[in-house]
Amino acid sequence: MTPTKQTIRTRRDLWLLGALGVVVAVLLAFLVVDRTGTDETAEPVSTPQMGPVGDRSRRIDGDPMAIGAVDAPVVMVAYSDYRCPFCAKFSRDTEPTLVDKYVDEGILRIEWRDLPIFGDQSMAAARAGRAAAAQGKFWEFGTAVYASSPDRGHPDLTPEALRSFAAAAGVPDLDRFDRQAADPSLDQDIYADVLEANTIGVSSTPSFVINGTPILGAQPLGVFEQVIEAAAGTTP
Repeated sequence: MTPTKQTIRTRRDLWLLGALGVVVAVLLAFLVVDRTGTDETAEPVSTPQMGPVGDRSRRIDGDPMAIGAVDAPVVMVAYSDYRCPFCAKFSRDTEPTLVDKYVDEGILRIEWRDLPIFGDQSMAAARAGRAAAAQGKFWEFGTAVYASSPDRGHPDLTPEALRSFAAAAGVPDLDRFDRQAADPSLDQDIYADVLEANTIGVSSTPSFVINGTPILGAQPLGVFEQVIEAAAGTTP
C-alpha cells in the first residue's frame, strides 16, 4: 500500500527526533566527561612531553652566547626566539633567579641556541644577537630586547629597533653592529642551531634541555630548580 503524505511526514518527524536525541546524548556525555573527568578512556590533557634527548651542550670555552663555567656540572641549552613572548617571560621572570642561584655558584651553565620561528624579523634579530655577541654584549642585548617585549604578540624588531636595543645593551661600535647584523654569512650558524633543534624534535620556543632532560615552555621556576638540582645531584 502506498504510504500517505501524513505517514511520510510522521516518519520524517520521528527520524528527526531520533537524530536530535543522539546529538543531545553526545553533547551531554561530552559535558559530563569534561566536567568530571570520569571517562577512563579519555586521554588526559597535559603539557607536551618529551623523553630524554641526550646531552646537547657544546661547552666551548669563551663562547659569548653562553654564561657560566665551562665545566659546570649542569648545562641548560635554551632554544629561543627574540620575538617569542614566552621567551621574554622566561628572561624577565626566571632566568635572573637561575643565574643568581646556580650560574654564579658554578653549578649551571646556560647556552643559547637560535630558533627563529616567527618570520623574517626573527631571523634578523638572531643575526643581531650574534652581532652583539661579537662585541661581548650578547646577554645584555637579549635582556634589552626582552625587557620591552609585550606579554602577548610579537614585537616589531625593525633594524632601527635592533640598533636601539644594541645601544641600550652597551654595544660599543654601533656601525660595526649594523654591518654584522646585516651579514648573511651568520645564517649558517643560525641554521645549525635550527637543525639541532629539529633533530631532537624541538619546534617551539622557549624549549630547554638540561643535561639531556627537555623542558618545553616557560615553566614555573620550581620546575627548573627541580631538574637542575636533580642533575647536579643536590636533590635531598
